[in-house]
Amino acid sequence: MKAFNVAVVVVAAAALLSACATNEQDRRAGTGAVVGAGVGAIAGQAIGKNTRSTVGGAAGGALLGAVVGTASTPSQGRNQCRYRRNDGTIYVAPC
Repeated sequence: MKAFNVAVVVVAAAALLSACATNEQDRRAGTGAVVGAGVGAIAGQAIGKNTRSTVGGAAGGALLGAVVGTASTPSQGRNQCRYRRNDGTIYVAPC
């Protein structure tokens, strides 16, 4: 039961952090991390049947999920660059 509680805390923390995303790539990375952490925690518990395996699986799954989420973001255009205005907002325009 303790392993389940740890997994719930890890997934909840990842979900809260993914809510702070400001662009499509960050949202996909956050969503991938949340899903990966959940799947990794379940797989870790099923394989190792202890807390250490659950936490390790959640961490590995979150990392892999964030990488896949980031890599699966469609490109905005070949000659598009991101610029920052003086007020801190970011916009995309031709390079």
